[in-house]
Amino acid sequence: MKTSTPRVAAWLVALCGIALLAGCATGPRITTEADPRADFSAYRTWSFYTPLAIEKEGYETQTSEIAKVAVRAEMERRGYRYSETNPDLWVNINAYMERRTDVSSYPTVDYAYYYSYRARGYFAVPYWNERTSVYRYTEGTMNIDLVDARAKRLVWEGIAVGRVANNTPDQRAQRINSTIAEIFANYPHQAGARAQAM
Repeated sequence: MKTSTPRVAAWLVALCGIALLAGCATGPRITTEADPRADFSAYRTWSFYTPLAIEKEGYETQTSEIAKVAVRAEMERRGYRYSETNPDLWVNINAYMERRTDVSSYPTVDYAYYYSYRARGYFAVPYWNERTSVYRYTEGTMNIDLVDARAKRLVWEGIAVGRVANNTPDQRAQRINSTIAEIFANYPHQAGARAQAM
């Protein structure tokens, strides 16, 4: 069975598209950074930093409320006790969105058909083009900072960056919760314990 060149080219473009979609379907990119001078075994209590960066307008929103509940659950899971008056750590949360544009170019093949009087028929002549696509999207960034309350120094930071979809309120809450869980998955410490190997 013979396969025509246009059909092979179409399959290759389709496979590239599927690979790109699969790459976009993954979760946010997570990066973390810890202060090597910090003694994480000394931290047992925590509180939210005031004013919280995610509440920069001075009031709580549905998003900030969901984020605070998720952070509290992650801190308690690691044995940290909430203390409004005397925390070892302040936890600050920030989130913001930016409009982004992706421009990508890929080669395509087209065919021009010419009639040959000698061969008494048409034949195809391939020629290459470059196709450009422009995709606009919203990128969201969430930061979670752990600050030594006595030294007033950042000791750990987790950052999640990913594309923001138009979700329902329930889907948005799930996305916030899963993103915060993914950030804390990279935090290897427990309250009052020596750092564990990741």
